Amino acid sequence: MGQAGLFFVRAVDALSVRLGQLAAWLLALACAISAGNALIRYTFNLGSNAWLEAQWYLFGAAVFLGAPALLKLNEHVRVDVIYGGRSPRTRAWIDLLGMVFVLLPVCVITGWLSIHMVHDAYVQQEVSPSAGGLLRWPIKAMIPLGFALLALQTLAEVVKRVGYLRGSYNMDTHYERPLQ
Repeated sequence: MGQAGLFFVRAVDALSVRLGQLAAWLLALACAISAGNALIRYTFNLGSNAWLEAQWYLFGAAVFLGAPALLKLNEHVRVDVIYGGRSPRTRAWIDLLGMVFVLLPVCVITGWLSIHMVHDAYVQQEVSPSAGGLLRWPIKAMIPLGFALLALQTLAEVVKRVGYLRGSYNMDTHYERPLQ
């Protein structure tokens, strides 16, 4: 792997780690809002649709921003029957083929197709139908953004696998079977 490839991999990995940390904080904030909502609802018999929606906005943002970090950490879902008992080199090939022919196309197509929906929600200033609901475009914008970030991390992972298969990149090939 050349210097440019190594720089790209390190930059994307660093971005994904930071986004993963942000996702963790968003989840903590969503939990705090959830606890606050429950406390206020059961203590004072008050509720707010905006705060309820804020919880799922934060959760949605955490999912879309955290997915690249999971891919980078090699913690994504796999079919263990196909992957589990294989050699590190075979697993690298399985990863590479799955990323190039499945994950990357899904990211590009889904991200591209969702842009129009976000644009329409922004132009129309779409609001949740719930009383006191929030604007919808910010959470809808997480869809193309999240898939673009996941595609970027996928490209970095493809570069890593190609480098590993060529012998120019030392990649951690440890695989831990999921608990049954």
